[in-house]
Amino acid sequence: MPETVTLKKYASRRLYNPKNSSYVTLAQVADMIRSGVDVVVQDAKTGEDVTAFILTQVILEEARNKKALLPPPLLHLIIRSDGSALKEFFDKHLTNAISSYLALKDAFDEQFNKWLAMGMNYSDLAREAFKTMPMFGPFFGPPGTPGPTAEDRGEEKRRKR
Repeated sequence: MPETVTLKKYASRRLYNPKNSSYVTLAQVADMIRSGVDVVVQDAKTGEDVTAFILTQVILEEARNKKALLPPPLLHLIIRSDGSALKEFFDKHLTNAISSYLALKDAFDEQFNKWLAMGMNYSDLAREAFKTMPMFGPFFGPPGTPGPTAEDRGEEKRRKR
């Protein structure tokens, strides 16, 4: 289970981490989340949970630094719908879709790395085995290895008959 850090948001818009008695920036909040920490933010005066608001600020700050996050037509749609129509979509579907995508991406990356490792182990064995077959020389031999001779090809044709 990920570690949870509770931050306090003060009226001055500053975020305070009581755990290590220090103020944190939005960039530091993003770094905490990337490292696997769950962040909860409470208003210091009222105790209200303002986590969603602060995380939205983190995302907007990241978008500002990278010059884009969401395409303007989608942002227009969100504003026109007053946010209420999309809340359920974001809560249920988008969260699940992104989580599924990330899990699938990790699984594919892991499997691909396994295939690469297997290929590394077996490529030397294959190279040795195919060296004895002249027709595979250009593929597995050193650069410039000649392909099969006419005699080699003729022998193969005779064998097939």
